[in-house]
Amino acid sequence: MQIIKEKTASFDVDAQKTFTPLCPDELPVAGGDEIVAELNRQANYARLRVGSKDAHSPHAIWVADELHPCLSPLKGENVDLYWNLHAVPGTSGFELLNGLPCPKDYDYFVWKGIELDMHPYGACYHDFAERLSTGVIDYLQVNDIDTVIVGGLALDYCVKRTVLQLRQCNFTVILNLAATRGIAKASMEAALEQMQQGGVLLIESADNLT
Repeated sequence: MQIIKEKTASFDVDAQKTFTPLCPDELPVAGGDEIVAELNRQANYARLRVGSKDAHSPHAIWVADELHPCLSPLKGENVDLYWNLHAVPGTSGFELLNGLPCPKDYDYFVWKGIELDMHPYGACYHDFAERLSTGVIDYLQVNDIDTVIVGGLALDYCVKRTVLQLRQCNFTVILNLAATRGIAKASMEAALEQMQQGGVLLIESADNLT
């Protein structure tokens, strides 16, 4: 797949230790700690590198407990499921995976999910209605980017929502399958189908980029 570097950005979505076996009590995704090399490789094909992190409070209304297990439904304007507590600032789970740049070394970086009653998945908006921008779309547009190569965690939630948000803004979006992992087979398959129907281009690895 041929791309123009000057018009391309790479996006590391929530590539945090919280979504890996390094934090088994949070939201460990099998193989989540194996994506760093591919994220770095895809960045070599881009002029700009952007990233995001979940940043959650232990007092958030969506934190799972014995009565409300992880992935059980939750009603709210900007929440939909209970989740194990994860990505709390100051903990190891909040950190990016070893081998990635520090947030300050990205060209643009997003922190999301700080409010107690908001648990966004996509990195482009703070709310489910997609009214409160994180600024990343504006940043890419101002910098004349038309193509975004995406990887990160997890495929079936935050990555899926982010790439669909980018597609809604008419970016060409390339999902690097070697640079992402998902939570469950069924939700991963559904996410990939939804993304393809939305016009997202799938590649096996950065080897497919030229």
